[in-house]
Amino acid sequence: MTTDPHAAGKTTHDAEEDIRNRDILIYVDGDLVHKDDAKVSVYDSGFMLGDGMWEGMRLYDGEWAFFDEHMDRLFNSCKAVSLDIGKTPVQIREILDRTAAANGMTGDAHCRLMITRGRKAKPFQHPGLSKWGPTIVAIVEHSRPSEDVQRRGIRLASVPQVRGLPHSQDPKFNSHSKLNCVIACLQAEQAGADEALMLDPHGFVNTTNACNFFIVRRGEVWTSTGDYCMNGVTRQKVIDLCRDNGIPVFEKNFSLYEAYGADEAFLTGTFGAQTPVASIDGKQIGDGAAGPVMMRIRALYKELVVRNVADQKAARL
Repeated sequence: MTTDPHAAGKTTHDAEEDIRNRDILIYVDGDLVHKDDAKVSVYDSGFMLGDGMWEGMRLYDGEWAFFDEHMDRLFNSCKAVSLDIGKTPVQIREILDRTAAANGMTGDAHCRLMITRGRKAKPFQHPGLSKWGPTIVAIVEHSRPSEDVQRRGIRLASVPQVRGLPHSQDPKFNSHSKLNCVIACLQAEQAGADEALMLDPHGFVNTTNACNFFIVRRGEVWTSTGDYCMNGVTRQKVIDLCRDNGIPVFEKNFSLYEAYGADEAFLTGTFGAQTPVASIDGKQIGDGAAGPVMMRIRALYKELVVRNVADQKAARL
């Protein structure tokens, strides 16, 4: 029997268990229904083809952090694939607020907003067959990131599955078509790690299957160029915070060689904010836990969230 504390495997989206999530209400096309009854048609283009876009957002003190930035990404992505949401950002906000209120949530909550091209007339690919779209679903759960993961970090394994070129399927899309990342995650798990560290088509370090990736070397923060990864909202906030607070930060190409020798490494995402990386391909990174640069960034990020929430409240008065 193994005694490895990592043996069970963890992910950056591990959350503390909350029994209230057993009976949450979910928004499905205008209705709030119990999670056991929340369903879409098997003809839905999202289920059938992965034809849709999604956003993840966190609720702090009644406000959705960086809501405008998330809406910019969502609406730009949908426009790029000719998916008419049929709603304004204000109406999307009303959907999220209605769902959170129905579940008694004001904070420590995470939303997955999903928008697909809708139900199809026949089970085939052509988007013109989606005649009753879009389908809009909002799942808002009581959710606090796992303290264990935040303390001990994530083990990464570099994998053969890569982030592709924009003219294949642009990795900037936050699309329902996540098979590329699912395959990468499976490869990492089969290598005994928690998540995958994915390279770009040229062999440079890019991102993980679920989050954006940063390293710290000699006081400098490095991340990928952004050409082949989801341009995360939290990723950009970290870059901006570094620039505004005298922390050298670079968006650049770097290889596994630099990643293995990093003093620190961490992941960014809306759910976990900043999550330390303990190891890559079995090689411990730094002390194998959260480092001082990441901890400083985490503190700055928390302050930024507070300011953003306060600004949103003031704008709504």
